[in-house]
Amino acid sequence: MFINITTSETGDNKGSSGALVNYLEKENQMQIEKGKGFELENWFNGTGNEIRRQEVRMKIDGNIAKLGRSDSKFFLINISPSQKELVHLYEKYGKEGTKEKLKEFAVKVMDEYAKNFKRPGINSHKDLLWYGMHENCRYYKHTDKEVKNGTRQKGDRKEGRQDHIQIIVSRKDITDTIKLSPQNTSKGKNKEHSAKLGEFNRTAFKQSGEKLFDTFFDFDRGLKDTLAYANTMQNGAVAQKKQMNLLENIPNQKADQTIINDLAKSVAEGVFESVGEMIGTAGKLGTDLLNMLMDPVYIAPQANTIEPPKRKKKKKKGMDQSQGVHR
Repeated sequence: MFINITTSETGDNKGSSGALVNYLEKENQMQIEKGKGFELENWFNGTGNEIRRQEVRMKIDGNIAKLGRSDSKFFLINISPSQKELVHLYEKYGKEGTKEKLKEFAVKVMDEYAKNFKRPGINSHKDLLWYGMHENCRYYKHTDKEVKNGTRQKGDRKEGRQDHIQIIVSRKDITDTIKLSPQNTSKGKNKEHSAKLGEFNRTAFKQSGEKLFDTFFDFDRGLKDTLAYANTMQNGAVAQKKQMNLLENIPNQKADQTIINDLAKSVAEGVFESVGEMIGTAGKLGTDLLNMLMDPVYIAPQANTIEPPKRKKKKKKGMDQSQGVHR
């Protein structure tokens, strides 16, 4: 599950949202250019599914009270399931069902977005001004390795299922009175700044979306597919990587995968100083981990492919074998 927050696909979020709204209408525009029977994709926001782009632009651009010229006016949230996750959704809901379920999921993600600010009065998606668009396709960019090595051209459509959700969310809450910025990652270190903008932990937000996906769609996520695992193996300390390697090697039948993933999240956050501490605080799973460490290593017997050494022939008395004559 890939969840990312950026300023804008068009590179500017300090002015009108019009350019971004038009950019996210690209699939509708392609349908119009084909000139055949088609159904335009409308915007949604948890309270309606038939919202037109004019409303999106006007509402976002009008929700900027007390924001300066150089202030961010909105942000773009990208919710992109992996190929494994999309296979799971298509098998469970089909193409149209997947689209509708992803919209429901996006509403719940925006609930998590609101809660992450830890601001009084900002508790759910209903306290935010936001609009989402479901997209079916992705296209290669100049930064993709396939374009760089010449196997694809910029603008080519990417293979496989590419369903994803793009969300424009206003910098201000729905009442246009509270400033909310996911760029504030002070995590409480600057109390005065946090009181104005709220605290926002991007990693916690992404992990909440991952866990929400697993629960909402009954998806069995392997440890290696978790954000915690990826972050730890890329940026973690040596002790964290050792702890993660231990969790990685637990046989599937030893413990519930959800418990392992929860432990991995704690490992990624640096909760445990050592493997021993992780085992000691892991409850029943800690016993399983300890037993696994103490289990003798079993080496399967291998077929004997080595031929026994040949016995040397005894020299005959009075015979010089090198010359083959009697002395």
